[in-house]
Amino acid sequence: MVHMTPISKQQIEQADIVFIAVASSLMGSWIKELNPNTHDLGQYYQSGKSRLETYKEMIAAIMHEVRAGKNVCAAFYGHPGVFALAPHRVIETAKREGFEAHMEPGISAEDCLYADLAIDPGRFGCQHYETTQYMVHNKNIEPSAYLVLWQIGIAGDQELTEFETTEEKLGLLKKKLNAIYPEDHEVILYESSTLLLKESRIEKIQLQQLANVETSLETTLVIPPLRKKS
Repeated sequence: MVHMTPISKQQIEQADIVFIAVASSLMGSWIKELNPNTHDLGQYYQSGKSRLETYKEMIAAIMHEVRAGKNVCAAFYGHPGVFALAPHRVIETAKREGFEAHMEPGISAEDCLYADLAIDPGRFGCQHYETTQYMVHNKNIEPSAYLVLWQIGIAGDQELTEFETTEEKLGLLKKKLNAIYPEDHEVILYESSTLLLKESRIEKIQLQQLANVETSLETTLVIPPLRKKS
């Protein structure tokens, strides 16, 4: 909440209706104080339901109000354009139909990651992949740079229907990483804090422990550079 930019706060306050996709109920309550006419996009998620279908329903709900001539604002946690399909698609749809639409930048988990872990991506370089994409496709990894794998909490979910992963799928991820990094390579489980009084999760483990860790939808795997031994 404290990361919200002044212009984003103003857009929420001045909108006729606000659609929200937030990381906590506290955040949702705070937005409702700014503008009581809110619509929770989280209701479209269901276990076993494809997230692509969920995103279509989100876009349809937002566009229904846009076509009705209302001043519509959609507030997403983090950066609305990072790992978020619906915001991009709804803006594309609105512009195609002749409506004015734009995206205000936000502070993403990536920004928090650099600050919390004291990483300068310009020092060694930084590679970012969605975990399942990395697992399925042959990505060319440069081990002398940081590797950041997003959404390991749903590692191996090719159908986009799951909200958690399994020990078996994390084991497959570990096996692929072992082709590049040794078993004792230190990696970091990271979850950025979304509340002022809550600390970010920064858990350092060895790669060989990866299959047995607890993950959530917010968990990111950060793999530091593999440095040559002198």
